[in-house]
Amino acid sequence: MTLLDPQSINTRISFAGLELCSPLTVASGTFGSGREYADFVDLAQLGALTTKGVSPVAWAGNEGARITEVSSGMLNSIGLQNSGVDHFIQNDLAWLQSHAPEAKVIVNVCGHEIDEFARVIEKLEDHHGVDLYELNISCPNVDNGGMSFGTDPEVAAQVVERVRPLTKKPLIAKLTPNVTDIAEIARSVEAAGADGISLINTVLGMAIDAHRFKPILKRKVGGLSGPAIKPIALRMVHEVSRAVSVPLIGLGGATTGIDVVEFMLAGATMVALGTANFKDPFATDKALIELKEFCALHDIENVSDLVGALKEI
Repeated sequence: MTLLDPQSINTRISFAGLELCSPLTVASGTFGSGREYADFVDLAQLGALTTKGVSPVAWAGNEGARITEVSSGMLNSIGLQNSGVDHFIQNDLAWLQSHAPEAKVIVNVCGHEIDEFARVIEKLEDHHGVDLYELNISCPNVDNGGMSFGTDPEVAAQVVERVRPLTKKPLIAKLTPNVTDIAEIARSVEAAGADGISLINTVLGMAIDAHRFKPILKRKVGGLSGPAIKPIALRMVHEVSRAVSVPLIGLGGATTGIDVVEFMLAGATMVALGTANFKDPFATDKALIELKEFCALHDIENVSDLVGALKEI
């Protein structure tokens, strides 16, 4: 049997009405806004570039120790630190337009209150360079807003409903795994007008310094990410893919091209690498190569054929 040439594999996918060059993106907060990784990877090879969280005004983030490595991952309690939407427009968005104009851009939007999501989007709508919005209703590291929006189906829907009339661009709701029934939340944001869903955000966790008899993080708890949470993420992506009809971005522990395949088989149309970028700034490029090699080995000409192709045992 003659194997396909990996370079002949069609990596293009369709997501929420947009045609993208590959199913790969990055998790918000792990890639800056692209500039930080531009010397390592070809941003144009990403299906989309997901920015750090953007709030209506600058957020200082949490004080004290706010990141620590744990077995098979890391805990973070950064608190969505960012310089605000005005700074983002003048610096990050401007840089992307001048240095990576071909890259599709997903802006991660955050707020302490529902109206703050609207304020960010209203400002961004006046500028070119944004292709999709990701509504961060799932961060566990802020006192007001964040995960509290995403744990109640009605409140999650209210965030989407509030911003839906403000833009014709696709809206992605980013869901927390820290709920009893994530499919219920997914159905609620879909009904409210979300064009896509990304999942999962970090899993609430804790690390303790036994020798000091104290928690390692100042806030005691933080969001667990990395390979440790991949089985949870795969299970939830699979559940949600059966509950909604909008496309999914799968994330949570994806590190390699094989991980990308697994998320797509579970039902994700796109896959985001997150913590992997901290360990290896070339991770996305390597994952795309591995994805092509997998498809060539299994005689799959179009990467999109992997989506939801999981077989029964």
